[in-house]
Amino acid sequence: MLSPLTKSADLNRRNFIGNLLVAGASFTIVGCRTGGPSKNADGWMQLYNGKNIDGWIPKIRYSAAGDNYGDTFRVVDGFLTVAYDPAAYKSFDERFGHLFYERSFSHYRLRVEYRFIGEQVAGGPGWAIRNSGLMLHGQEPDTMAVDQDFPVSIEAQLLGGNGKDPRTTMNLCTPGTNVVIDGKLYTAHCINSKSKTSAGEQWVTAEAEVQGSEFIRHYVNGEEVLYYEKPQLDERDANARKLIEAGHPKLISSGTISLQSESHPLQFRKVELMELEA
Repeated sequence: MLSPLTKSADLNRRNFIGNLLVAGASFTIVGCRTGGPSKNADGWMQLYNGKNIDGWIPKIRYSAAGDNYGDTFRVVDGFLTVAYDPAAYKSFDERFGHLFYERSFSHYRLRVEYRFIGEQVAGGPGWAIRNSGLMLHGQEPDTMAVDQDFPVSIEAQLLGGNGKDPRTTMNLCTPGTNVVIDGKLYTAHCINSKSKTSAGEQWVTAEAEVQGSEFIRHYVNGEEVLYYEKPQLDERDANARKLIEAGHPKLISSGTISLQSESHPLQFRKVELMELEA
């Protein structure tokens, strides 16, 4: 989870990860698939190619990494879509899912354009209505237990309006992690941002600036809405303890990026990343 890695279909993935962990280095290896993601003139890499989910690895609860259960993550009309077919999802049954990009990052800006669509699948928890997330500094998908619900990560939580209550987006949630806010360790699970409510099926631009283990900023439609420092593993969490026992530093300086499936359909029309100098 914590060393920047390059994934390749031609490499033995587990051995490659193990070698990097032994080395204990903190650097980014550039390049992964043949050709790699396209890059704009301004330096933004397009992690989603607009056609398919090549370069991404699904991990859905109760399924192995790489098994896209029920075709949950798919492309519809050019949009990267989280969908729940009734044949596979007669009930949600807590099948929380994540779509991991194939390599890890340390210092970067991640920007997406997303919208919630349709209705929540039957059996989804009440808190998960119009709820998803961008998982930052996450563990590797193949280190997750088959029945693990969320990767140990920093979650930039995406919320859509429910038509009744104020609901900020790009909040912070912390599965297996903690952060420092205003100089104090923050151990509660979530904290709201300062954003406005995003109503209906409008497109929203969400961005996270991630500076290794130093700090993370959240933006909504270009406006800063949240800031925190020193992302770190939470020793109280069983999944985080396994990572610590495996030799991962407590401070999180790098990790995976993933998009969440949490029982409400949504779409992404852009997923892009700009690497920053450490």
